[in-house]
Parts: sequence; structure tokens; C-alpha cells
Amino acid sequence: MEGSVLQDRVLAAIRSAERFDESLALAVFRFQARACEPYRRYVDLLGIDPAAVGSIGEVPYLPVEFFRSHRVWSAAGDREPETVFTSSGTTGTETSRHYVCSTALYDEAFTRGFERFYGAAEGWSIFALLPSYMERSGSSLVWMVERLQAKNGACGGFYLYDHDKLTVDLEIAAQRGEKILLIGVSFALLDYAEYLSGRGIALRLPADAVVMETGGMKGRRREVSRETMHDAFRHAFGVERVHSEYGMTELLSQAYSTGEGLFRCPPWMRVATRDLQSPLQPIPAGETGGIDVIDLANLWSCSFLAIQDRGIVYPDGSFRVLGRVEGAQIRGCNMLIE
Repeated sequence: MEGSVLQDRVLAAIRSAERFDESLALAVFRFQARACEPYRRYVDLLGIDPAAVGSIGEVPYLPVEFFRSHRVWSAAGDREPETVFTSSGTTGTETSRHYVCSTALYDEAFTRGFERFYGAAEGWSIFALLPSYMERSGSSLVWMVERLQAKNGACGGFYLYDHDKLTVDLEIAAQRGEKILLIGVSFALLDYAEYLSGRGIALRLPADAVVMETGGMKGRRREVSRETMHDAFRHAFGVERVHSEYGMTELLSQAYSTGEGLFRCPPWMRVATRDLQSPLQPIPAGETGGIDVIDLANLWSCSFLAIQDRGIVYPDGSFRVLGRVEGAQIRGCNMLIE
């Protein structure tokens, strides 16, 4: 019953909230500290009494790696997942598994999040280059893009490696005056940019078109800086700026950058930073540290996650991602490994 009541509150926050609700976040923390077995044990081993936690700053963040080794699940009784999202596993480690109790909650979160930054999904023709995600099952990103695409029956679709068809369809959409979103994993967009360059194609998208990268070379290409990558996209696609999406298998909400790599969250999501030398210690805004994320849409798993990315969070809540935490070991990460 408690989880169902909290889901109603989380859905209400997703639909209407204009600011982060700390009282709701604390209620979710106390629920998950009881209902999510790996998180409960982690909190216990840290010597934290959930009832004594009086502010978000005191909440511990579960290392995201636990999704690889444990069933991070807060749905009690006989309630079973509606689906399971899995990571790509390109790092050579075991893949993460996110057990999703309510796909309706996920659908609401990604739709409202997208529309907060880009307006109604029905207004977009979405062209997707997500080969590393399409070539396996269980991708939360593919789930999201498919459902956003379905809201507009005009142009768009998934193109895998078919750059010829993508180019033709983009030109048709431009001629029709469609509002274009080209979304792709970084290596696939770079491959497409090289395809255009190699054939001397000057693709010029409409002024209101959005090119959005989701990050990651997935082992397919050498890593390059965000600035270098975005310069290549601006030149190839004829856009003034490149947008970005920050999301992952272990989260059910996304942050977006509308240019220059500065991300903003929807109001049911919050990003903070931790000290890389003392990972349980939060650091002030403006300092570089490990990224911690609160995602209230993760009600049925764990909403408080320590991510292995470095970043800077600014006083207004916006943030930048500066790369991975190389070789870092979050304190307590191995506490529950069986």
C-alpha cells in the first residue's frame, strides 16, 4: 500500500511539479531503505538510521554497480517486473539489470521530461541512429524513442546502418516542413557524419532541427572530446549547436542539454556531486566530483544512485559531465557482494 501511495505522489510530481520535492524524496528514501533489500543492507552497514535522516544531504547514494550484482527491487510481495532493462555491457563487466515494476511510470517520466524541454512529442519527426541499442534486447533508450516516435505518425524511424535511406528521409521531412529530431549514440552520428563527408553531401537541416547525441562510443571508436565531436556534428549537419541526453539503464528519467554540454534536470530529478577521495561526502556546487543522482521515477528500484561519472553541479542545479571516474572505487561498493 505504501508503495502505491508513493507512486501516486511521484506521478503527481512528474505531471505538475515545478521544483524538487524534498519531503517526497525523503518519503521515497525511507520506503526504499526498508523495501529494497540491497539498499537496506547498504544503509545498515553504513550505520545510518533511516528514521533519523532529516534532510536530503544525509541520504546515502547506492553505487550504481549494484545493478550488476544484485536485484535492486523495492516492490514487496508477489509483484513482478513488467519489463527488465539491461545495459550494453561494453565495458567487459556484467550487465546492469533494471527491474521495472511500472512501465506506465517510466512512460510518464520520459514523456514529461522530453516535453518539458522540447514541447509536445507529437510535434517531432524522430530519426534514430542507435545501432548498439537496436542490436540487443532490453534497451530503455529504444523503448523511450519508439514511444516518442509513435506519437507522430509522420516521418522518422530507426535506421541502424542505412545512411542512404536516412539521408533521403531527412530531405523529405525537411521539404515537408517537419520538425526534425535526429538522435543517435555518438559513434553512430560520427559514422553518419563521415558518410556525408565522403560522398560530398551537404546536409542542411531546417533551422529548428535538433541533433541530439546520447553519449558513448560503445567500444566502436576512439574516444574524442565533446567539443571535437560537436564540431564535427555542426559541420556535417549544418546546425548551430548540438543537444545531448544524459540517461542510463539504471535511471528512468533523463537530463537534457540544449547546447554547450550544460545539462538540466526535470524537477523530479536532482544531481549533486561527491568527494572522489571520500565518496560519502557531498561537495559544494561549482567543485568537480563524482555525480550522484536522485531520480524519483526509480520508485520501485532505488532513487539514490552514485554514478561513475565526474562532473560539476552549479548553484541553479544545472551540471556538466566531464568524463568517467577512472579506477575509482566507491566506499562500500563491495560490502554486499556475495
